[in-house]
Amino acid sequence: MVVMNESRNKIALTAVCLSAVMLGLEITSIPSILPTLEKVLPANFRQLQWIMNAYTIAMCSVLVAMGALADRFGRKRVFLVSIVVFGIASLICGLANSSTLLITARFLQGLSAAGMLACQVAILSHQFQGGPERGSAFAWWGIVFGLGLGFGPIVGGSIVAVSSWNWVFLIHVIIGMATFAFAKRGVEESSDPHAIRIDIGGMITLSLAVFALVYLITMGREIGLSGPVAIVIGLAGVASALLFLFIETRVARPMFDFKAFKIRSFSGALIGAAGMNFSFWPFIIYFPIYLQSVLQYSSIAAGATVMAYTLPTIVMPPAAEKLLAKRGPGFVIPLGLFCIAAGFIAMRFVVATEYASWATLLPGCILAGIGLGLTNTPVTNTATGSLPPERAGMASGMEFSARMISLAVNIAVMGFVLVTAVSKEIYRLLADKATAENLRQAADGVAAGNISVAESIGLSADSAREALTHGIGWVMTYGGTSACILGMLALLTFGKQRKSIDEKDPLSAT
Repeated sequence: MVVMNESRNKIALTAVCLSAVMLGLEITSIPSILPTLEKVLPANFRQLQWIMNAYTIAMCSVLVAMGALADRFGRKRVFLVSIVVFGIASLICGLANSSTLLITARFLQGLSAAGMLACQVAILSHQFQGGPERGSAFAWWGIVFGLGLGFGPIVGGSIVAVSSWNWVFLIHVIIGMATFAFAKRGVEESSDPHAIRIDIGGMITLSLAVFALVYLITMGREIGLSGPVAIVIGLAGVASALLFLFIETRVARPMFDFKAFKIRSFSGALIGAAGMNFSFWPFIIYFPIYLQSVLQYSSIAAGATVMAYTLPTIVMPPAAEKLLAKRGPGFVIPLGLFCIAAGFIAMRFVVATEYASWATLLPGCILAGIGLGLTNTPVTNTATGSLPPERAGMASGMEFSARMISLAVNIAVMGFVLVTAVSKEIYRLLADKATAENLRQAADGVAAGNISVAESIGLSADSAREALTHGIGWVMTYGGTSACILGMLALLTFGKQRKSIDEKDPLSAT
């Protein structure tokens, strides 16, 4: 029986990793085919932006809602449905003959990607419930996700070179079929037994609030933050957030039970969950752009460097669990965040010099990966262990929501920081010689790794790489500073640990 369970768990891990590959590739492979899409569809600059952003905006907006649906109707069921819809959406993308159809299909891809991503962590948590196998499973998931992101640009470019742009999307139909087969056989059905009713009001209002925030961060430069569209979306987002708070304090089984925040260990764990996604995970999307466009590494060299960034996460979980048992979450979780911060600071200093290379970046990559390994599983174990057993499902859901919301927002924030810094550097290099429209298009292109686009406004390739380096440096600064601040906040929140039985009192009546 044990052997059969181990075999089934490996099949489930394969399904989760394949779905992670699809998610990663669809984020980073698209920039490499935008010049082709501009010609063959055809598509203007704004439509190209939407082809890029529709996926991430849709995915970020409904992540938490998809997690709640999976808790209610079953993680395996939602996972399988999401794989099928993702495959269908990819097929539509590959067959699209207009930018409007492609944007619509990309939005559908994003919605189904949210369903897959929301179920990945829940499936791994259910089937790998303890010991080194749990840490190893999460580590492999993180590494494969990172490799999908890291190799995305080269995969996209290679497919266009040997075939056509359509196969950048159609390949996911094939991968999706294999993923479905593995998931059908290996994934065990699980759900939250207490999730009898769906918190529809909470799901809708939170999704709208996240959508408004991510949309404004992503599209703010295009629509103008002081314009009427931005103001209306901003006000709608604020209203949705306030309505969400109102609903969650009155519904019988809320997505967020705010009484839980009175438990210091639980609050500290959620800060740790957010801290990883303010820094480590969103940066994995932008790191390959620097490696390939500035350092001009091949796909193999860039992928190896990204692997060095994620590989420590497979080694550290056993040590993290021992440290958690010995010193407690108030020590290990802040330590992990401080290590992530130190890794980002080390990389930041390297990219500012002429000696930047995979070798000089390696210490910072490893240090950040160690920090993630120290933080990842202790966060989950602390969050679920801080509340009464009957509320473990809600605890897991709140911890997962903290991860996903912070990831969704910070993918957009890091992109905003990158584009803004690149734009300012290009403006400085050109000394006011470019129009606002040309400057915006060049900054967006360079930030996506398309160095040649800068030539249209008279900027050399070397200067474009200098601007991109400047932008990546600011992204690293943001990631390091965020991890450091949240590490200090976690340290203060955990404070002097009280007995766990005392900390469960706030929820004793719920």
